[in-house]
Amino acid sequence: MDHSADASGLLEASDVGSQKDRVVTEEEWLEKWEMGNIGFHKEEGHPLLQKYLDVLLNGRSGLRIFFPLCGKAVEMKWLADMGHSIVGVEISEQAVKEFFSEHSLPYCEEPVPEISGAKMFQSTSGNISLYCCSIYDLSSSIVGKFDGVWDRGALVAVNPCDRQRYASLMISLVEKNSSYLLVTVSYDPNKHKGPPFYVPESEIKSLFGNCCEIRCLEKVDDFSERHRQWGLDYFLEVLYLLKFVA
Repeated sequence: MDHSADASGLLEASDVGSQKDRVVTEEEWLEKWEMGNIGFHKEEGHPLLQKYLDVLLNGRSGLRIFFPLCGKAVEMKWLADMGHSIVGVEISEQAVKEFFSEHSLPYCEEPVPEISGAKMFQSTSGNISLYCCSIYDLSSSIVGKFDGVWDRGALVAVNPCDRQRYASLMISLVEKNSSYLLVTVSYDPNKHKGPPFYVPESEIKSLFGNCCEIRCLEKVDDFSERHRQWGLDYFLEVLYLLKFVA
């Protein structure tokens, strides 16, 4: 059954307020990593990034690419090996260290003077820099600006009440003419409290529409046994291209 109509139509108009007050604390995210409860991590990398890589790069080489709430995403190594400079941010130090160890990458760590308690882990080759702190502590004065963003599992993980704050930060971190690939998820939010949270297209337009062109590239059926256990009967990944024009 094709549920794309449900996702983009019926739910758009329905009350999704059951999630709007849901708050997941940093401690809860840290516990997920400690317990190995990381079903959101893709060991093989994400097929949508592989498929639409050319859209992200737009014919350019040597880009600075940002991974918000990066976890230990394998795509960071993949893109770095292509000659791009990768910056990520992640609250879990365990996740960051696992990324480097699982790819046998030597790294050094140092404090971030502007952010109390924060650390920056950098590959000795210098092309991967991962900040261990709250994403909201970052600014362009600390991390610079980016030519591209791969946002998979980030916007859908931030608390709904923080989405405007998150979007404003992301907008401040991108260069003009940058490409931002955003993956959201679509399901019946009355059947699962999140995360990941349901983010309707209307909200994407509300958050980012004033400063970029937004195009939905693809909707993919990603339904699995895990989602069935959540009480869902469908689960879609929705890929958007946000194009920040000069």
